[in-house]
Amino acid sequence: MNDPAPTSAPAPRRRARVRAPELVGKGGWLNTGGRAYSLAELRGRIVLLDFWMS
Repeated sequence: MNDPAPTSAPAPRRRARVRAPELVGKGGWLNTGGRAYSLAELRGRIVLLDFWMS
């Protein structure tokens, strides 16, 4: 009796690492006490962004 060779699971696909652009704009940062933040300062924190058009 011939036993089939064990099959291995396919290797997981690696996702491309994409870096987010800095958040800059005409209006600047709101409700931050006049301070502008960089993405490096926000790393590891939960950030809520609210986008709207006027």
